[in-house]
Amino acid sequence: MQNKFVISLGGSLIFPDDLDKIFLMKFRKIIQKHAKKGRKFIIICGGGKLARSFQQAASKKRKLSNEELDWLGIHATKINAHLLKSIFGNNAEDFIVGNPNAKINFKKSILVAAGWLPGWSTDYDAVMLAKNIGIREVINMSNVDYVYDKDPRKNRDAKKIEKISWNGYNKLISKKWKAGMNVPFDPVAAKEAQKSKMKVNIIGSDLKNFENLLNGKKFRGTVIK
Repeated sequence: MQNKFVISLGGSLIFPDDLDKIFLMKFRKIIQKHAKKGRKFIIICGGGKLARSFQQAASKKRKLSNEELDWLGIHATKINAHLLKSIFGNNAEDFIVGNPNAKINFKKSILVAAGWLPGWSTDYDAVMLAKNIGIREVINMSNVDYVYDKDPRKNRDAKKIEKISWNGYNKLISKKWKAGMNVPFDPVAAKEAQKSKMKVNIIGSDLKNFENLLNGKKFRGTVIK
């Protein structure tokens, strides 16, 4: 059974409109339960509403470049990462990973990471961290439960996809990364994951479903590989 997991935890679950304390406490309980069994978790935090609030507030004063918007989003991910590290206490490493390519001395059960550079989404960071640590699979948790053949918010007839190739997935999304982009897995990360022959599991916020995935059971979501 797999003992190391890389999780790209969407900011939409940490900070949807306000801090989601209930979700975070339940998430913590599941991670700690599995950590006691000797499993290890690398959790990369997204920015969520906190990032968009920063970006929108700054953009009211003047037009910001993509790089400036990215930096605001990165700082939001760092705030969320510090929060997550705090709630895991001594089970988490004392440091938060920024550069996903750096040499990492990972001894404790939980390692928390944040965004790093403009143009690098936290999905991309997750892929690079997984490569760095030698894991060929990423769990993507967000407010999106599946990949759909078209935007389900705009199309009532959108169909969920349970399995798809990277070529098929890349045809569904925009080819360029943009700060605040809202896709199940961003295009730059998707390109790197395909190149690295990595599998990505897109799941929603249902924590029972998440635990099914951890236990190797059937789960609801999309597998891209």
